[in-house]
Amino acid sequence: MGNLLKVLTCTDLEQGPNFFLDFENAQPTESEKEIYNQVNVVLKDAEGILEDLQSYRGAGHEIREAIQHPADEKLQEKAWGAVVPLVGKLKKFYEFSQRLEAALRGLLGALTSTPYSPTQHLEREQALAKQFAEILHFTLRFDELKMTNPAIQNDFSYYRRTLSRMRINNVPAEGENEVNNELANRMSLFYAEATPMLKTLSDATTKFVSENKNLPIENTTDCLSTMASVCRVMLETPEYRSRFTNEETVSFCLRVMVGIIILYDHVHPVGAFAKTSKIDMKGCIKVLKDQPPNSVEGLLNALRYTTKHLNDETTSKQIKSMLQ
Repeated sequence: MGNLLKVLTCTDLEQGPNFFLDFENAQPTESEKEIYNQVNVVLKDAEGILEDLQSYRGAGHEIREAIQHPADEKLQEKAWGAVVPLVGKLKKFYEFSQRLEAALRGLLGALTSTPYSPTQHLEREQALAKQFAEILHFTLRFDELKMTNPAIQNDFSYYRRTLSRMRINNVPAEGENEVNNELANRMSLFYAEATPMLKTLSDATTKFVSENKNLPIENTTDCLSTMASVCRVMLETPEYRSRFTNEETVSFCLRVMVGIIILYDHVHPVGAFAKTSKIDMKGCIKVLKDQPPNSVEGLLNALRYTTKHLNDETTSKQIKSMLQ
């Protein structure tokens, strides 16, 4: 998922000493192995999910033909035959989001537990920090692909309409076993989101905080802000950036940074954009704006449309204008 070299964190982090975050070669220590292995089972399927989504072409032609010729049974069957396997793919994507949510919550539990501070956790558990970054990187890549593929929602809407009509007419449907009504409702909500994977992770992080009332919320938000700072400094400091071995490393860092900001904004009571935020939002936006525009528009849109507090009165006019 892109090679990341050892990079020193910024000196203005409030917590403790500088340390290296080795996103390239970090190996799990004995204490990390249990969580690491659980998360690794999920992450090894991530690339295949992205490949399936990238190659998802949809059944637009067959659906249009069927709608334009409602009395032609062959065209109806052809459209249904095209849509059912595609819905199987959409089900697989949705189920993967549930597995990813469980993996994220496992990582959050490990990276925020007492007695260590968030910075100490990131120093001690670099392999888990790397997995956390890889989850965020996957999430933004998935959502970028989904946002540019309207066929997904069109196919699923057609599937549900047709299934409903078949039920009314008591026609048996092979696809019904694949996706029952309750699962279809949950999938509809998932795909209705502009960025469904980010929404899943944001909800999971919020739920993690609310379920762990004995854990100070700062343990979670400081873990996020520390990682965001690491990514920003890597990207804005020529000395560090020159160590990147390929351009993929830049996009990895950018996606991880944006994903962390969105999570932070959903979990922190006043969000990422307030003056009291531990994330340097002006610095992060500047780093994004310094990239070739076509490479970061999706990430800027994620900040514009999937954060929670951007339009709050406490957000400075300068930050708002930077994102306009």
